[in-house]
Amino acid sequence: MSVHIIVDGYNVIRQSPVMSPLDRQDLQSGREALIDKLSAYKKLKGHKITVVFDGNETAALLENRDREKGILIRFSRHGETADAVIKRMAAREKQKALVVSSDREVADFSAFKGAAVIGAVEFEEKMELAALMDLKGGFPEPGENKQWAGTTRKKGPSKRLPKKVRMNRKKLKKL
Repeated sequence: MSVHIIVDGYNVIRQSPVMSPLDRQDLQSGREALIDKLSAYKKLKGHKITVVFDGNETAALLENRDREKGILIRFSRHGETADAVIKRMAAREKQKALVVSSDREVADFSAFKGAAVIGAVEFEEKMELAALMDLKGGFPEPGENKQWAGTTRKKGPSKRLPKKVRMNRKKLKKL
């Protein structure tokens, strides 16, 4: 299953200790730093990534869409918030979506619609870990043979998690 990562742009930037100072100096610098990190992550993992920002007063009446470094960039329409755009995308994508936001309202709505949710700080840590693992060669090659060293011995009564929780964990493991 392919995962579509939907990122609440300003939420992630303002939660980040690295990108937050850039954002305070210049909004464009903060956006560029986030897009650079996301494009590096996309090269490693190959997931479809869309980052959503709040549009400004001078934005056109239609949603502004752009693609930079393989990342789809969307600005909300005049009079609409990025949160509304993210909610609409999560409702449309349902279980294919992974929403990155620390905004409780966005996270709860997205989870209700079936999307997996991860906080901004946790996602940034996952991006950094993926970059570090790539540098150290921690990802196995696709053709590598792995020997199963487990056992079939049961360890106790089955405590299977609900399907929704298992699907969310599966999406998060792909990060």
